[in-house]
Amino acid sequence: MKVIIIGLGTQGNKRKKYLGKDFVASVDPFKKQAKYKDIKDVPLKDYDTALICVPEEKKINLIKFCIKNKKNILVEKPLISKKVDEIRKIERLAVKNKIFIYTAYNHRFEPHFVKIKNLISSKKLGKIYSCRIFYGNGTARLSKLSNWRDRGLGVVTDIGSHLLDTCLFWFGNNIKDFKIVSSNKFENKSLDHAVLLSKKNLPRIELEMTLCMWKNHFTCDILGSKGSAHVSSLCKWGPSIFTFRKRVLPSGKPKENKITLIKKDPTWNFEYKFFKKKVNSKTRTSLKRDVWIQKQFNKIF
Repeated sequence: MKVIIIGLGTQGNKRKKYLGKDFVASVDPFKKQAKYKDIKDVPLKDYDTALICVPEEKKINLIKFCIKNKKNILVEKPLISKKVDEIRKIERLAVKNKIFIYTAYNHRFEPHFVKIKNLISSKKLGKIYSCRIFYGNGTARLSKLSNWRDRGLGVVTDIGSHLLDTCLFWFGNNIKDFKIVSSNKFENKSLDHAVLLSKKNLPRIELEMTLCMWKNHFTCDILGSKGSAHVSSLCKWGPSIFTFRKRVLPSGKPKENKITLIKKDPTWNFEYKFFKKKVNSKTRTSLKRDVWIQKQFNKIF
């Protein structure tokens, strides 16, 4: 693969580290280290894939340009548009032009997230009663000082899209719509703290997200009829701890299996390898999860 990166912000620079020899050039109108200022300046023969790491409002036109020129696309989350049909149109164009588009939700590749998915699939947790996730960082001031981040849905777009995608990853079609039960603008013009709740009773899913947690913090608790699963922290903040507790009937101290990971965040590398494999196998583009996430945003707000 011959890959260009569009947008050399935080995410673009992170992804560049994992491209290795695939990296060809970068595009950014504001960064001196970028070889090109505009994607139209990059010779089409020089690349076959684009990593798009730009603000939401710029993504659609860049994606359409890449599709028109038959370039595969890894786009930084979320892929959203005010109109759901716009996302569906992009999917149809990608299929027609036989290129692959994938939206990057790297938390799907957290080792402990994969363990939870496998636990749910194996039925070892039994019937899932509830799932509660808290995800917080301390970027409220950075967001406020940014010329593009402190607008729109704020934390719901930023962290909430990750959490909605995680629910899809774990529960698939077994989840329905969400509603917002709490929203705050403690320091920002856009939302910097919010709580979403699933409308379906089982599983009951509660997602809390904030930019006002001054020490990065992540917890997840899933309760089932046969046991429970818990994650404390992400690999990027480490150590990340996974705990599985097997229920004892009629009551009693559960048998516990605990795994602690102290390692560099592997998700970016895993995700790029996954994307590359999909491109090489000529996988058909599907943007169903992006459509579903966009529908959630539309219904919530």
